[in-house]
Amino acid sequence: MVGAGLYTTSGFALADLGDPTLVMLAWLVGGLIALCGAVSYGVLAAHFQESGGEYLFLARGVHPALGVLAGLVSMIAGFTGAIAFAASALESLVRDLAPAWSSLPNGSFALLAVGLATLQHLFRVRLGAGIQNTMVALNLALLTLFIGVAASQFPAEWDGLKEATGNSTSVDPAVFATSLMWISLSYCGFNAAIYCSGEFVERGRTVRRALLLGTALVTLFYLAVNAVFVYSVPLQTVAGQEQVATIVAGELAGRRFASVMGLTICVSLYTSVSALIMTGPRIYAKMAADGVLPRVFAFQGATPRFSILAQSAAAMLMISVTSLQNLLTYLSFTLSLSSAITVASLFWIERDSKLTWPLGIAAGFFVLTTTGIALLSAARHPLESASGLATMLAGLLVYLIARRRKTS
Repeated sequence: MVGAGLYTTSGFALADLGDPTLVMLAWLVGGLIALCGAVSYGVLAAHFQESGGEYLFLARGVHPALGVLAGLVSMIAGFTGAIAFAASALESLVRDLAPAWSSLPNGSFALLAVGLATLQHLFRVRLGAGIQNTMVALNLALLTLFIGVAASQFPAEWDGLKEATGNSTSVDPAVFATSLMWISLSYCGFNAAIYCSGEFVERGRTVRRALLLGTALVTLFYLAVNAVFVYSVPLQTVAGQEQVATIVAGELAGRRFASVMGLTICVSLYTSVSALIMTGPRIYAKMAADGVLPRVFAFQGATPRFSILAQSAAAMLMISVTSLQNLLTYLSFTLSLSSAITVASLFWIERDSKLTWPLGIAAGFFVLTTTGIALLSAARHPLESASGLATMLAGLLVYLIARRRKTS
């Protein structure tokens, strides 16, 4: 979950909202939305204890057509597009941190990151997962160091906190919703465990625990890190800035600590790329097992090797032809709408089981907020949102083709 959004979003949100407390409120609301999604996805994972994610939930629980639609969204936006976005953000950061390497062709570092992560997960599940866990542990350790350094200066040297004290700023709800839209993207990935469900021990229990505890811990980390971003330095220092993390680190402890923060972000972005390359191909393998995709996408031994290679090649192509901003807007609309459809399916799947009211409230809150985020994105960026709708319609077309092929 911890990727580019954590280190960049608060600067823009602070410029729009004008009050660090409102920025923190937006991060808290984003965490609550993700937690509601984690609870809802956990119930779905208990129903369908196989790898496959949204494709499996909708195909088995509602209708195969919706499953293929969600599967194609996952293939193009949820994984391929997200890999390209994280790798491109890593490229941009490396060029900022190491100007001497700026003479290398555009895309060099992004393509290298995708290539390394592909090799990491291509042959052995345990090896790839072990490297991933080690990188995540390093990332969290560096973030904890950052929080600790900032906490050692609290509150005497937290200039932003002094400015914010007693500052009551009214804000347009539409502006707050826009900031929440970008912040919600930072919580994407809370549902990653569902894509590998079939490879876990005690599948239903393990997945539900991973979803809930993982999302809760990341939410706490996000709140702690962003409190440092928006309260520890003067507001004008970070408002509207993209590289908030390195700016704040430099203000707190000098250039060397800013370099450490830069390393932290690089590790975060690489683990995002790695996690996506590990989980995405499990969907394609499930779709191949159901006859929607060719058999070559299925598992070959311990891993779905062709799916991993195909996904990486598609991500590399996307890196070469798209921009970060276009990717961000496309992902915001498409993934929000797909997640809303998936959680809404709970009301259909659980219709005979009398859905408990706490779960119903959590699922309803998630559906309403993520749908609202998708509509807001569509209103502000109609072209990219139209591309998202085209992706979904393509999913229905793939279903019709696959169905005709089966019956012929």
